This record gives sequence, C-alpha cells and structure tokens, in this order.
Amino acid sequence: EIHERDDADHAVSLLKRTALAEGIHAMTDKPVLHGDNGSTLKATTVLAMLHWLGVKPSYSRPRVSDDNAYVESLFKTAKYRPEFPAHGFDNLEEARAWGHDFVRWYNFEHRHSTIRYVTPVQRHALEDRAILAARHQTYLE
Repeated sequence: EIHERDDADHAVSLLKRTALAEGIHAMTDKPVLHGDNGSTLKATTVLAMLHWLGVKPSYSRPRVSDDNAYVESLFKTAKYRPEFPAHGFDNLEEARAWGHDFVRWYNFEHRHSTIRYVTPVQRHALEDRAILAARHQTYLE
C-alpha cells in the first residue's frame, strides 16, 4: 500500500488485514515484525494491535542504516528495476501503480537466490518442495 503519509492508522489497518489473511491468530509460533525506529511502528495503536495479535515487535538499532538486510535488499531490487522512475513519481496514483506492478513481479515472477530460485509465492504456498525435488531429480538423471 502506498499512501500520501506514513501514519499509525494505515499501519494498524494493514496489520489487521494481513493477520486475518495469513491466519496469524491460529499460529502457535507467532511471527516477529521487524521495523525501523520510526514513530509509526512505535505508536500506541500499532503496539496495541501487535500485542492483540501476539506479534512481537523488533526494531533496528539506532543509527544503523543496514540493520534490516531484507528490506535493504528489497529496496535495491526495486531501484535497479529498469522501469524504476529515476526522478520520482509525478503523483500518488503513478506511485501506487508502479508499486502494485513491482510487488506482483517480486512475489510471482522474481526467483530469489536466498530461497533457492523459487518465487516468494511458491515458497509461501510450500510449492518450493516439489519444485526443488524435481530440480534435484533432473540433476541425478
């Protein structure tokens, strides 16, 4: 989601929808949400939602810009896409359209080296097991 401003209300709404979609309430091992030290993720309403969901917040160390390697990698991937606008977006709708297309590509098409060259969607759906087994079988033949 892309909004004109970063605020706790948007974060709470996103957390709630994501938790429902992913079935976090039924998980025995709750996920950890890692973020920066910004005011949004430390807002009372966001912390209350995380507590209600059973999700533990985790924060980057102060003044350590590369403390969340996953997000830094995501940003680099986005910035190196050929269609990334070098001079920014003209308006919010343009930013939203680009963001939507990027997220779709990143999750459904981009094969990630750190998850053995499957897509995040394949990994999330546990389809990677069959894909990797088939690859292994190909190497054996």
